[in-house]
Amino acid sequence: MNNILLMLTVFTATFLFMEFMAWFSHKYIMHGFLWTLHKDHHNQNLKTSWWERNDLFFIFYAVVSIGFFYSEYELGFTFGYPIGFGIMAYGFTYFVVHDIFIHQRFKFLKKSNNWYAKGVRKAHKMHHANIKKDGGESFGMLFPPLKYFKDN
Repeated sequence: MNNILLMLTVFTATFLFMEFMAWFSHKYIMHGFLWTLHKDHHNQNLKTSWWERNDLFFIFYAVVSIGFFYSEYELGFTFGYPIGFGIMAYGFTYFVVHDIFIHQRFKFLKKSNNWYAKGVRKAHKMHHANIKKDGGESFGMLFPPLKYFKDN
């Protein structure tokens, strides 16, 4: 029982830490030295297909998650599975919120209009109001600043 609780704690902590990683990598990497891979996400005129260069970031974190699975299975790292599943769960959640709900890359979840959905959508809309590398705001995804939840 204690082991299960520990693994659930590591899983949850990893999931929550990934929001920080999403914010950090979005602000300092995607809008920094790897802007060339992210700019087509902000400027629709640069898109050449449904696939965006920005999707490479998703693949990076999938590889990190797989690496943690491997680290437990092959190397015996005790927390490999809960960390790997925490990263994977965050990636899935990010995909549903960002790619499906906000950007409608798949046409469902269109009518979600609760308080949280409106706040997340508003924060992301403000982030995309700037199509340049510098000067943006709201770089996180699941926990945007509270100001975006006002008047919802």
